[in-house]
Order: sequence, then C-alpha cells, then structure tokens
Amino acid sequence: MRNLIHSLSQQEQLNFLLTNRIPRRLATQLMGWLSGIESPLLTRLLIRIWHLFADDLNLDEAQTREFRSLQECFTRELCPGMRSIDRRQDIVVSPCDAIVGARGNIEGTTIFQAKGFPYDLKDLIPDQELRESYRNGKYITLRLKSSMYHRFHAPLDCQIHEVTYISGDTWNVNPIALQRIEKLYCKNERAVIELDTGRVQSGICLVTVAAILVASIRLNWLDDLLNMHYRGPQRIRCNARFNKGDELGYFMHGSTIILFATPDYNFSDGTGTGERVQMGQALLSFVATRPKKDIYHEPQQSNEVTT
Repeated sequence: MRNLIHSLSQQEQLNFLLTNRIPRRLATQLMGWLSGIESPLLTRLLIRIWHLFADDLNLDEAQTREFRSLQECFTRELCPGMRSIDRRQDIVVSPCDAIVGARGNIEGTTIFQAKGFPYDLKDLIPDQELRESYRNGKYITLRLKSSMYHRFHAPLDCQIHEVTYISGDTWNVNPIALQRIEKLYCKNERAVIELDTGRVQSGICLVTVAAILVASIRLNWLDDLLNMHYRGPQRIRCNARFNKGDELGYFMHGSTIILFATPDYNFSDGTGTGERVQMGQALLSFVATRPKKDIYHEPQQSNEVTT
C-alpha cells in the first residue's frame, strides 16, 4: 500500500511538472491545432496515446466511435438513454459528468479551492451584485477529467440573460495543482453564467473554468467560441431559455465547473468530495419557499437533452 501511494504521488508530481512548467499558452494552442486535424489515421493514433494517460477512457457510450479528429472525440455526444435526469422540480442536477473536487458552505464570500487555499468570490466573479447574492451560500466544484464526457447541461429550468468572459491563464486544474497554486481558478480563462431560476433572490451560477490544452468553451446560444483568441465584449448580453437537461455547451478537453447556489439549497446525498457524479444526478435541493416567476417553456429542438 505504501508503495502504491508513493507511486501515485510520483505520477502526480510528474503530471504537475509536465503541464505547469511548460509554456502553457503555446502548448494549448498547439494542442488545439493538433486535435483539430481531420485524419482518421492520426486520430486513431492520438486516441491510443490518450489511452496511455487515461485508462478510464470509455467510448462505449458515444453515439459513434469513428472520429475525424481528436477534437470530435473530446466533444463526443452520448447515445440516447445514457444519462437519467432527476426531474423533480426542486432538485438541481449535475450539469456534467465529473468528480466532486470540493463542496461546502461559502463563509461570507470566502471559498476553499483546496485545504488551506481560500479565495474570495470577488476574485472569481467580477460583478459585485451577482457575487453578493451568493454570500453564505453553497458551492460545489465539479472536475471533468480529460477522459470524461465533455458536454454540460442546464442543471434546472432557467433563463440566461448574460455571460461574463474573463481572459486568463491556462493552469492545469488537477488536485496537485490546486494544492500548490493559490487562487488557481481565479487565474484561468473562465465564463460566468448566471441562471435565472424564476425564484426571487434564489439563483444558481455556473463558472466554467478552462485549463491547459483546453482554453476553449463553446456555449450553444452564442456565435463566438470563447477562447484565448476571443476579442469581443467581456459582458455578453443574451436571452436564452433552457429546460433541465438541455445542452448548454462543451469544453474542448477536461476542465472544471464551479456551481454556486444561494443559501436556500441543501446538498444531496452522494455528492461528497471525491465522489463521481453523472450529468442529471441530484446535487442540491431547494428548501425555502419564495415567489416564483413563470419562465418555463416547451423544449426546443436545438437544445435536445441526452436522455
């Protein structure tokens, strides 16, 4: 057992050195170019190499196993019926397949990315009014490994009026990096997505954090790809409606989503630190009674859920 722990520690050290002590932006741009090359032969070779570093890569759930590029494999869709979505009205579901990196109560506006590494909401979310609504609320960090399904979905019926994109670095967001790099999530490229839940003063916010070899976030209702080359406005106005489970977008590779909730939510069972969750699984339950607006709608064909 001691030898196994030592071996895993060495692997984490090597992973940290390989991904964080290199020119990260250059490596990310190179990976973006390489993964976009359409060549079935090259794609099969790259997937085999990928398997060496991600032995839990499982393509059995994918709609197709024939990919023109590595990027197509990263952003693969699932076969219908692969995920079950908790349809209970007061349940917030996981927007993605992930490992719970951390969860807990927000202490005022202070959050912990890892033990002994606090950061403030103001370092992550630039809008003061928005971040104040999550004071003393809840947070849960969802880490998408590179081998996982990379698309993310609406955790509840909602409306989106604005996206805030913050340009930044491309640090790896694996556990060892979180234990070494202070305020790591606040340094990386990220998009802040406030979800209007229809309940007065009760909201959910998703912060999608890009990382090395990723730095590209596709939001289905926006025309622009959000990445290191994006030069548009930081605050992007929009008016998009989604039902629980509708696809919101995808990462080009593994990354992280931090979900924030106002104080009137409780954590669901099976969502503790280190737990593996699937898209559609219950994360939080609404426990307070507040007025509710009628924002729900019929499902749109362009936002079909994977169920």
